[in-house]
Amino acid sequence: MMKTMNKTKKLALLVLLTTSINLFSQNKADALRDAKIASEAAFNMNFETVLKHALPAVIEEMGGKDAALKVMKSSFEGMKSQGFEFEKTEIKQVSEVVKEQGQYRCIVENFNQMKMSGKRVLSTTYLLGIYNDTDDYWWFMEANKLKNKTQSDIILPNFETQLKIPENDGKVEVVD
Repeated sequence: MMKTMNKTKKLALLVLLTTSINLFSQNKADALRDAKIASEAAFNMNFETVLKHALPAVIEEMGGKDAALKVMKSSFEGMKSQGFEFEKTEIKQVSEVVKEQGQYRCIVENFNQMKMSGKRVLSTTYLLGIYNDTDDYWWFMEANKLKNKTQSDIILPNFETQLKIPENDGKVEVVD
């Protein structure tokens, strides 16, 4: 009888550990998947999908979904009329997923290559990913906005994290 209980406890512990590891891994894989979806949507100017994956507080700051769509469309149309061209976008990596302040979070490294006015812009930016457990997908926002306490308090009041938010990096090259 005692041997059977020990085997049952060991089996239950193994199932619990396996499930926990799988859930954690799945969240990182899902963050990578959703970051790629949002990045490709921006590249293809599919603003509905971009906004689906934008942190709701950021959309609110833009005046709501309709206002955000208008701003995004007019900004990109204006840039396109000046010769702007997205050449490449790539999600490079996703940090480990951590649970903080009741949220699953990660940092996403995003690379963009753009061309405009005879120049090529190579840009590496970082996004904060927050898991939307209600709808089962990830939201993203520019992580560097969280380094500004005023913006941080508006978008994510009382925000604290142990995640390292790297500085964005970019360079400009002259196109021959």
